[in-house]
Amino acid sequence: MSRAGAQKGSPVTLMLMVASAAIGGTLQYGYNLAIMNAPTTFIQTFINDTFLERWDIQLEDYLVTLIWTIIVSIFSLGGFAGALIAGPMTIRFGRKKCMLLNNIFLLTGSLLALTSRAAKSFEMIIISRVLVGINAGISMNVQPMYFGESAPKHLRGAISLSSAVFTAFGVVLGQVVGLREILGSEPCWQYLLASNAIPGLIQLLTLPWFPESPRYLLIDKGDKEACINALRRLRGCEVQSSELDEILQEQAEAKGMRPRRPWELFADRSVRWQLISVMIISSAMQLCGNDSIYFYASYVFKEAGVSPDKIQYITIGTGACEFTACIMCNLLIERKGRRIMLMGGYILMTIWAVVFTIALSFEHIISWMPYMSMGCIFTYILSFGMGPAGVTGILPTELFNQTARPAAYMIAGSMMWLNLFIIGMIFPFLVSELSEYCFVPFGAVCLLSALYVGLFLPETKGKSLSAITSEFHKLNFKGQENAGVLETQAQYQLGEVCHSTAL
Repeated sequence: MSRAGAQKGSPVTLMLMVASAAIGGTLQYGYNLAIMNAPTTFIQTFINDTFLERWDIQLEDYLVTLIWTIIVSIFSLGGFAGALIAGPMTIRFGRKKCMLLNNIFLLTGSLLALTSRAAKSFEMIIISRVLVGINAGISMNVQPMYFGESAPKHLRGAISLSSAVFTAFGVVLGQVVGLREILGSEPCWQYLLASNAIPGLIQLLTLPWFPESPRYLLIDKGDKEACINALRRLRGCEVQSSELDEILQEQAEAKGMRPRRPWELFADRSVRWQLISVMIISSAMQLCGNDSIYFYASYVFKEAGVSPDKIQYITIGTGACEFTACIMCNLLIERKGRRIMLMGGYILMTIWAVVFTIALSFEHIISWMPYMSMGCIFTYILSFGMGPAGVTGILPTELFNQTARPAAYMIAGSMMWLNLFIIGMIFPFLVSELSEYCFVPFGAVCLLSALYVGLFLPETKGKSLSAITSEFHKLNFKGQENAGVLETQAQYQLGEVCHSTAL
């Protein structure tokens, strides 16, 4: 068939694979963040009652709050542990099997949460949150890698960005399921905490039907036939020789090389700026305060005169904002590119952080200022969803080759989860110490992030890995014309065009 004929395929399998992987993957991250808001008072009462029944001790309010903070924050430490083990798991088991095995942590955690009330053990909730965090940490690393390696070059950004879309959808879903009318009531909070098992079971039933990452099959396993079959299914048509050639070239360049370890990337000058970029942008994703603004939303809505009974419904709007913005970013990213979406998102967030600070400063003086604060919450989250929420997860796939990619995701994921934990712990102190100026540090982070992206991050849209590496080579070996790794002409077998009917 001609090259034109190859473009007529219907990649339905690719779209279904994305849905299957994401439902049990990054959706869990957003969902498990959101479901912890509704049962706060019920679980705090449960903690107090447990102490009273066991040891006849009435806990002080600050101790109950401390245990509750541990339950919420330990999710981040679980995510950090998941990010560290994700790399070795993907190398040993592959991308798809790693995601399937990852459900062991989720289902175990769900079972502990479900039975914690009957067992009268708040410790089981803590262990459950650790296990669910590990699940989220693994999926946040493996899923974008799986998508980036399975998508065609012209759809790589949009497919990878669907991870962020499902994360935002998970937030909205968790907020809806957490309504008092559904599972957010006192008798049902244990079922709410265990409800994350349902998306995991859907993934276990559906993901085995889809192929493994074609790049993993060829480059890591050396199975060219399996790679071609996977490409046929995912493209729904014949395999283009140009696409197979690109994977073969990457295989030739990685021949004889074992998977890199994280510490080896720090010592490799040829990936210095790629690593710096991934670390800075992954950290900025959490240090920008977007997740913290979800916690601050209830206070601002209350200050604006919204009835406490209605706040839970308005809070759903914050999740809906990010979900809408992520869908818009998904539609725009292959037109506008990664760099402009990322930089534009952080610039807008800087502007809204300034406006938010002004609104908070005058909310007790000017009657309509609290409504301005409400508006800033929605626009801040929209700006985050339009760029940083999705583009951040794409970068390790596009900046690193197959041998370095798992280690790069380990480093990026570790930075993200550690900073999420730090922000979660210090945000209450920022609010109490800085008061209306609490978002000034977040605005500064957004501004510095936009400057970094504008000055140092090249555009990666539609470019091959060798082209992206060449651009970073100028930064990594600046001022040394002949220094660095010389580009070698890799000898590789040209891929033939493979014919198939659409699957």
